Amino acid sequence: MDGFQAMMAFFINWKTTVGYSFMALLTMGGERLFSLVAFRCPCSNENFRYGLVFLFFPAFVLLIIGYFINRKTWKLFTGCWVNPRKIFPRGNICHTLNALVAPVMWLFVALLNGTFYECAMSGVKNPAYLRAVCLSKSTKCFEELHKVACDRGSMTFPESDELKRTLQAQSQILGWCVIATTALLSLLTTCCVSCQSKVGHLQLLFWRVYAEKEKEQDQIFQLYATKLSERNLQCLFENKEPEEFPLPDFQEWEAASQLYSFSSSKQHYSTIHRLVEEGPK
Repeated sequence: MDGFQAMMAFFINWKTTVGYSFMALLTMGGERLFSLVAFRCPCSNENFRYGLVFLFFPAFVLLIIGYFINRKTWKLFTGCWVNPRKIFPRGNICHTLNALVAPVMWLFVALLNGTFYECAMSGVKNPAYLRAVCLSKSTKCFEELHKVACDRGSMTFPESDELKRTLQAQSQILGWCVIATTALLSLLTTCCVSCQSKVGHLQLLFWRVYAEKEKEQDQIFQLYATKLSERNLQCLFENKEPEEFPLPDFQEWEAASQLYSFSSSKQHYSTIHRLVEEGPK
């Protein structure tokens, strides 16, 4: 029993890391599946477009899904037509950047594998690029580079294999550049946010714990919705007057739906906390 509780405590404390690790495994599996099942380099003039589609379009789809399942996205966009300032509230601009994690992982894994990049860049017809890649190679390289990914050219095996290794090396270098740049930007962003924090480290930890606990109270919505639906159905079938059922008014719903930035002047830890203490503004 103690071992189970310790394991649960580990997953709770490191759930973000575990979640990102699971996402990385899914991304690697998805990229491998695409490479083996769906991807077929045409080895023609379509190489460049075809390779770029498989390299970037899945990342774009993952970005859309990331924003779609992010609850803060809907807090920002719900009602923004009436109040456009909700989209860029002060201090909350970077709340949805975690949607970029999956696309960056896809780009890193895809570039590290090199299959999509190899197909795309073998179809480039830029003379300067061809001279750089085909340096010290036979003239067939300029004519049959697009066939390298499929091993259909008439070049010798050592020359063709060297070209494939060169393209794959370029892809892997770009992949490590992507992950290194992302890690550096993440570190700098985290440092900037921490430096500009209006609260101390322990209070920030308390704030995060409170925010997580408030998110876990979704059953309160289910409870009140169940009570309201039961009251309405009973009144309908029993033909009686409804009992008073207090609910937040429109202004309170709107105020509770906004994203919150901590203020050092008043210790409120969420929009609901502020709403309960001060009422809608």
